[in-house]
Amino acid sequence: MSRSEKLVIAVAGKGGTGKTTIAALILRTLIDAGVRSILLVDADPDSNLPDVLGVKVERTVGDVTNELKKAIDKGGLPPTLSKKDLLEYNVFKVLKELPTFDLLVMGRTEGEGCYCMVNDVLTEVVDTLSKNYAITLMDMEAGLEHLSRRTDRDVDYLIIVTDPSKMGFQTTSRIKKLAGEVHIQFKRMFLVGNKFSPQQEDMLYKYAKEIGVEPLGVVPYDENVFRYNLEGISLLSLPSDSPALVAVRDMVKKMGLI
Repeated sequence: MSRSEKLVIAVAGKGGTGKTTIAALILRTLIDAGVRSILLVDADPDSNLPDVLGVKVERTVGDVTNELKKAIDKGGLPPTLSKKDLLEYNVFKVLKELPTFDLLVMGRTEGEGCYCMVNDVLTEVVDTLSKNYAITLMDMEAGLEHLSRRTDRDVDYLIIVTDPSKMGFQTTSRIKKLAGEVHIQFKRMFLVGNKFSPQQEDMLYKYAKEIGVEPLGVVPYDENVFRYNLEGISLLSLPSDSPALVAVRDMVKKMGLI
């Protein structure tokens, strides 16, 4: 990857397949490779990414979105301040700046009333923010909700994560179909098998060919990942020879990111 190139990478998959773990291991690999301009976006409403990274987040974009919606409803916005400027200011306030990456947690909105205008403004703000980073890495929900609202529709890479289950593969097909329906342009679409045995790798490659995505490989079950998640230890602290990290490192190289 050229150092001047700016990439947007989205990781999606059925809940429970380990997509958040894969996103965290991609982040760790990029950090190890010396990439220092990374925006990590937790766009899954469950917001598990801070936990697996050992990062404490007090407020989310959902919180400031709710506040802006209430202010608009009450007519309480300063007349000299635009909605975009106000939301942009508050998004920067909840942006977690860390030594090796920045983290933005989208969180949830309260769901009452219409958030259409706020979401449109929010999408524009996040798109603008992402242009300041070499790599924007997004942990998505299966529905690709935030991607479907992007004002700048181009996303370079979509990585779909599945486990070795019928539901995981079915969700993979739905995500592939949904990406076409919302007219998001991806340069490349990959399929990753998480917690696959070596004997199951052929199954992943066969399915990837059937639905028309690139098979990126499989990540084995890793006792270290299991233990770190259970004990609340950051996956950024995994040993460099941990099996899952080694597999993801090979995938990141295969994508040409390092």
